[in-house]
Amino acid sequence: MELIIVTGLSGAGKSRTVNALEDIGFFCVDNMPPKLISKFVEIGMQSKGEIERMAVVTDIRGGELFDGLFEELDLLRSKEFEYKLLFLTASDEVLIRRYKETRRKHPLVGTLCNSLEEAVKQERKIMSHARERADYILDTSLMSNAQLKERICKLFLDNIATGMMINCMSFGFKYGDPTYADLVFDVRCLPNPFYVDELKHKTGLNTEVKDYVMQSQDSTVLFDKIKDLIDFLLPLYLNEGKSQLTVAFGCTGGKHRSVTFAELLYQYLTDKGNKTSVNHRDINKL
Repeated sequence: MELIIVTGLSGAGKSRTVNALEDIGFFCVDNMPPKLISKFVEIGMQSKGEIERMAVVTDIRGGELFDGLFEELDLLRSKEFEYKLLFLTASDEVLIRRYKETRRKHPLVGTLCNSLEEAVKQERKIMSHARERADYILDTSLMSNAQLKERICKLFLDNIATGMMINCMSFGFKYGDPTYADLVFDVRCLPNPFYVDELKHKTGLNTEVKDYVMQSQDSTVLFDKIKDLIDFLLPLYLNEGKSQLTVAFGCTGGKHRSVTFAELLYQYLTDKGNKTSVNHRDINKL
């Protein structure tokens, strides 16, 4: 089991980091007292493979409970539970600005400190030992949300392409456009199996229909160009931190040509190691 322990300074981006880890398949728990981490790992180990990647956030919000972090890290090592400690930091000026912009209260204000500025400096001292033991340190002072997610993907994904879920879908224009789709391709310009008696009542899931659609040179050229475009766009979307992308193909009724192209793109992207899904919105409609 892969375990990431996320800690660091308040306001440095731990919540955004958890969101990025969830997007790439981690089971995440925020604000966990350190003494519960090993128990949580044991539960995950008993999940019979349902949980393979886990991430927990533990930080100064735990108050005195946070003091047990290092004992817990040593306990994990003694039990041969492998983990990586990720530490998030940022400059004092950035942390203060973020707190003032969000108008949230720093965990140490009102307890150990009377001002935000004092709390930021005090927390940095308290967290210095955790920083020393970290496997990874990310300074988010100049990172956008997209840049932080890209760094998380590069750190914890063997294949960065799997950091985004790509949904390939088909639909029929006569039932309305999919307004939630990111990319829409109209394939009504291609040969229509609907006008072939033996294919009319079949769908693009049938080999005969797929072969009929793709025997046209226009179909093969169009699909090649779509693949080139998708290959060009995916890294751009990933760099912007996009976690989901819907690519839709539309034909008249959503049963033949659009289904064929959605299935072909799904197979193409899956073979390249992308995290993909496919669905056919209108395939069962009359």
